[in-house]
Amino acid sequence: MTTTTSTCEQPWFVLNSSGYWVMHDAHSAISHFYALEVDQPADLTYAVPDGCVDILFDCDSHRPTARVCGTPLRAKRVELLNRHRYFGVRFQPGVIPGFVANLTGELAEQEVDLCDVLPCAQQLIEQIAQATALGNQAAVFSRLAGQSLARRTSGLSGKLVEFIIARRGDIRVHQLEAMSGYTSRTLQRQFREDTGIAPKTFCRIIRCQAALSSLTADGTLPCSELALELGFTDQSHFMRDFKALVSTTPNDYQRRVTQGAYNGRIRVLGRNDASLKEALHNA
Repeated sequence: MTTTTSTCEQPWFVLNSSGYWVMHDAHSAISHFYALEVDQPADLTYAVPDGCVDILFDCDSHRPTARVCGTPLRAKRVELLNRHRYFGVRFQPGVIPGFVANLTGELAEQEVDLCDVLPCAQQLIEQIAQATALGNQAAVFSRLAGQSLARRTSGLSGKLVEFIIARRGDIRVHQLEAMSGYTSRTLQRQFREDTGIAPKTFCRIIRCQAALSSLTADGTLPCSELALELGFTDQSHFMRDFKALVSTTPNDYQRRVTQGAYNGRIRVLGRNDASLKEALHNA
């Protein structure tokens, strides 16, 4: 078992939990599964833009629920209840799961009850709530919902997502035109159709995620250096953008990451973990 940060970070989920577990998945649509127990008041928890759709299960023993959450476009307060266990499925950036494909243009910043969009949702929610380990929960999800995840995304949007992530969001629309050979109008239309957001918005989100990853990995990294590295016009521009998307300043975020022992809170389950082997066998 190792300790690391996840590909797409929700730092307030990690910092406000008593335990945070991550397991990556082989399914092309899924970034990773995660589980946490909240140990801070709910009004301290934010979701930050990550370009991902999440399914978040509240594993309350009396009334388990689940909701599909589109990516926020700014820091957004999230209702996570104290002492509740949560299980989450985070999809790859820019990927909309098949069972909510008809909501693609409406999903950003929105939440939808899973029971309203997935036929097997109630059975899925109940079985995931009964499971006690992340490996078991992931296996249940894959068995009951795996066939509902597939959705054909255009090759153009797929290439744009890969290129934007590779450039850590530091890319302009005219560069995307040159890379793809398509006009800005075509890029905008196709990308919105596939992901629900504009390419420029996705770039901003990925650049924010790159900043989070850098600040999390190095708690002493100067903001001026990071602003230059990520292509911001100046440090003030970087700090304004960061605060809008993360809800605090880069310096305050670094302080909280250090004081909260951020990396030590995350435990990653590997494919060879006994708990995962048992879960897959029982599924």
